[in-house]
Amino acid sequence: MKRAKKYLIALEKVDQEKLYGIEEASKLVKETSTVKFDATIDVSLKLNVDPKQADQQVRGTLILPNGNGKTKRVLAITDKVEDAKSAGADFAGGKELLDKIQSQNWFDFDVIVATPNMMGEIGKLGRVLGPKGLMPNPKTGTVSPDIVKAIKEIKAGKIEYRVDKEGNMHVTIARVSFPETQIAENLKVFCEAVMKAKPAVVKNVYIKNAVLHTTMGPAIHFTFEGRK
Repeated sequence: MKRAKKYLIALEKVDQEKLYGIEEASKLVKETSTVKFDATIDVSLKLNVDPKQADQQVRGTLILPNGNGKTKRVLAITDKVEDAKSAGADFAGGKELLDKIQSQNWFDFDVIVATPNMMGEIGKLGRVLGPKGLMPNPKTGTVSPDIVKAIKEIKAGKIEYRVDKEGNMHVTIARVSFPETQIAENLKVFCEAVMKAKPAVVKNVYIKNAVLHTTMGPAIHFTFEGRK
């Protein structure tokens, strides 16, 4: 595949045979951005798990200490509408908003949070919300009796990580405009969370490959303390 000149120049800065440390990779990833806009910085992992097995699912949430530069639009389905709005929800309401999703194919939001008493109604839209990854789930903190806390955490930079059916994981942890110290801090916190989520049945190598990269930038292979 023919690569753009800017990409090839950035690629020359990366030693493809080297495993960079977190701090070094966080500095280099800023230097290898090839676009004029404020590109995202993503982590891609290849895990030694079989996602088809229930005991090898790797999924969780965490609040990045510096956020990831993305502002999520939050839809709150709750009877505590005013509380939700005061907490920062972009949209808040009950069944009428669910009807709007169904009748108007309305998806001007990034995440749905809900109070438990609304899950019966939300469940009716499972076939619509599920494939888009929008179904609220207690495990990710998007179903909670404390709707204010749930919304504030998302607005503060809470992210979800989840292994896909191929055993891969892709998460945005920062933007190129972030200071390298903040990128490194976010990357470290993310890696620690993934390590803590290691399934007990995995006895050999857990993380087979770890890459840091920007939008359209080259891959920077990295390692970190505790990686196995």
